Amino acid sequence: MAERKKINLALQGGGAHGAFTWGVLDRLLQEPELEIAGLSGTSAGAMNGAAVKSGLIKGGPDLARELLDWLWGEIGAIDNDALMEFMRLWAPPTAAISHMIEHSPGFQFADLLSRMSSPYFAGSLHYNPLEKIVKELYCETLCSTQGPDFSIGATNVRTGKIKVFREGDITIDAILASACLPTLYQAIEIDDPETGRTEAYWDGGYTGNPALFPLFEPHLPDDIVIVNINPLHREALPVTPQQIQNRINEISFNSSLLRELRAINFVKELLADGRLAPGTMKNVLIHMIADDDLMNDLSVATKMVPTPLVIHDMHAAGIRAADRFLRGDIDNVGQRDSIDLHEMFS
Repeated sequence: MAERKKINLALQGGGAHGAFTWGVLDRLLQEPELEIAGLSGTSAGAMNGAAVKSGLIKGGPDLARELLDWLWGEIGAIDNDALMEFMRLWAPPTAAISHMIEHSPGFQFADLLSRMSSPYFAGSLHYNPLEKIVKELYCETLCSTQGPDFSIGATNVRTGKIKVFREGDITIDAILASACLPTLYQAIEIDDPETGRTEAYWDGGYTGNPALFPLFEPHLPDDIVIVNINPLHREALPVTPQQIQNRINEISFNSSLLRELRAINFVKELLADGRLAPGTMKNVLIHMIADDDLMNDLSVATKMVPTPLVIHDMHAAGIRAADRFLRGDIDNVGQRDSIDLHEMFS
């Protein structure tokens, strides 16, 4: 039997578009030649990662897949293929659904309200709908050193720096902090033993979407597979208010990832030119699973409004994207990058 290929997974956040990552994980967990050694997740990526780590420790890949199914069922997925096919007969394509939600009076009013009000106006009546889901998803195994390494990224409101929660630091509040959009939810406050004060946290996507550096640890494999759900490239110029805001959101949530990829590329060039001695720094190998064509057809509306048909299509697209990776790039694992970082930054 061939030795299993060990990989680290870096899971982006992106609201309900995280269902794409669900599909990717669903497929990778069925691959016997792969072993997930490390996970770094932000926002929806943190929730996906929590389901995977918990499932792998408590029951293996099958239980991890079951927990992912449960998670997305809570968010809005429908686990009934016959019903989904019936709905598909009467529903428009995914891109049209996104367009309809984005331009609906209800969504536009809610979007305007989020820019004119604050979640703090509700005071003690403020409600975070993710809290119930995260409380049911959370278990003590997330703090365990067993199974894959697991890191969650959040943004420290006071300092503007990334906060990485690992092992014993991973709590219900840490997961909620990673997914805390400041226009929708009150900041998550967590006691920090390092500073001796209570720190407030917002969504980790602003400072690390996802953070790659926790996966540079010497005991982890060199290969990082990034599951990217925010398109890096959009050919069309955004012209409507919604399009402009959506692209600002994508650029903002990709900027930290691009900075880390640029740093990785710089280290690679130093190693290749002999300006850095081999072994001085880790030669990280980067792979990416994405579907930018699909994501370019969608918008922030389908991130914010979980829609069963869109979630279903995202999940299916994630499975297809993972299949493409397994057919085309799996042989690169342990050998070389699957994306050309030099070309990306030239």
